[in-house]
Amino acid sequence: MKFLSRCLVAIALACAPLLSAAHAQDARSTAAPAAAKDKTLTVFAAASMKNALDEVNTAYAAKTGVKVVASYAASSALAKQLEQGAPADAFISADTDWMDYSTAKKTINEPTRVNLLGNKIVLIAPKDSKLGAVAIGPGFDLAKLAGDGRIATGDVKAVPVGKYAKAALEKLGAWQAAEPKFAMAESVRAALALVARGEAVLGIVYETDAKVEPGVKIIGAFPADSHPAIIYPVAATATAKPEAAGYVAFLRSAAAKAVFEKYGFTFLIKPVS
Repeated sequence: MKFLSRCLVAIALACAPLLSAAHAQDARSTAAPAAAKDKTLTVFAAASMKNALDEVNTAYAAKTGVKVVASYAASSALAKQLEQGAPADAFISADTDWMDYSTAKKTINEPTRVNLLGNKIVLIAPKDSKLGAVAIGPGFDLAKLAGDGRIATGDVKAVPVGKYAKAALEKLGAWQAAEPKFAMAESVRAALALVARGEAVLGIVYETDAKVEPGVKIIGAFPADSHPAIIYPVAATATAKPEAAGYVAFLRSAAAKAVFEKYGFTFLIKPVS
């Protein structure tokens, strides 16, 4: 029995380093994903930014090793999510109103806020529509142009593109007659999809959206003075990780400017590098 006990002790002592090494390896494998997770930023961005921002985020990850996960929706929805405590490191709104809202709710870091991009709103139709180019100006009869069909845009009470659209149509004297024909969508991309699928005969979206959707064509552009300036502000959130400062700086860089302009956005500031 004593001999057996001594054998068991010897075996235990021999295995101890192996068990310790295995335990250390497990600890390292557990720590690795945690470390990788620390190098991830979450960005809330207006739906109209998806194509351009995805490309910018890929470039940023290649340069820094920091992965960016973007959540796209209407600016109104994103601002409300931030207010409710949703975790994000940066917010890019499609208008100044919802960034002002977030400022008032103290969900963004106000000193980091900057007006980054500009855009235009256009009138679109399905790609195979028989409608040709139209001149949009005072007296423009959108209701007549739509006929018995629907007109898609974002919710005019909350979604920025819808607010811009309503403002333009009111200025041009076309809103009252056209209002009953509107199909209000939850975001500009949802409105774009309605037109691309032929479920709406017309739509009012950003020029940048129309350019990335092969199922639609632009048939008119709204005069810049018919609505408030279309401005996309960006800011780090109040709870942002330290890496967010570098990300916001990258959005202001010459590299980001080139991508945004490729997709049709106007870069409103002088690049920082």
